[in-house]
Amino acid sequence: MDNPKNNLDITRMELANRLFFRLYQCANMLHKTGTRAVEDLGLTTQQWAVLGALSRPEVPDGMSVGDLARYLMVSRQNLSGLISRMERDGHVASAPDGRDRRSRLVTMTEHGHAVWHREAVPRIHDYYGQALDEFSTGDITHTLHYLLKLLDNMKQIDGAAGSENGTSDDGEMTGAQK
Repeated sequence: MDNPKNNLDITRMELANRLFFRLYQCANMLHKTGTRAVEDLGLTTQQWAVLGALSRPEVPDGMSVGDLARYLMVSRQNLSGLISRMERDGHVASAPDGRDRRSRLVTMTEHGHAVWHREAVPRIHDYYGQALDEFSTGDITHTLHYLLKLLDNMKQIDGAAGSENGTSDDGEMTGAQK
């Protein structure tokens, strides 16, 4: 006779596999279709995340590379190349942090502000509207709730592994990303 608990565990793992595979597919589609929404502005989804993080009112003077990496949950190495490309394109600037000379402070340039606020944000909002078509406000709220629960669990796993990458206190994207 089958053990009902084993069947329940198998069903749970099959559902978990489907869920994580769908998250993987969504991440890939976000990168592909999100980049398409802003690529003629010279932006990618990674650059949009950086500009969104730097556009938050709570960081008017910019962010250190380390803080930005933790907020975006990426490695400093990956962020370093991204920031270099964004500096080359005139979207951000970096300079030694006056509070800690070992650290670099990343700020949005005037050009970056203009591109972000006048051009990128309206396109991103249009993209969100298309991606969330037929989602009610309740659907969006519930989805966000469960994604934040999942993110919290993953951060615990990451912390247990001793990773140096974390997130901001609230773990949320802001600006056009909110």
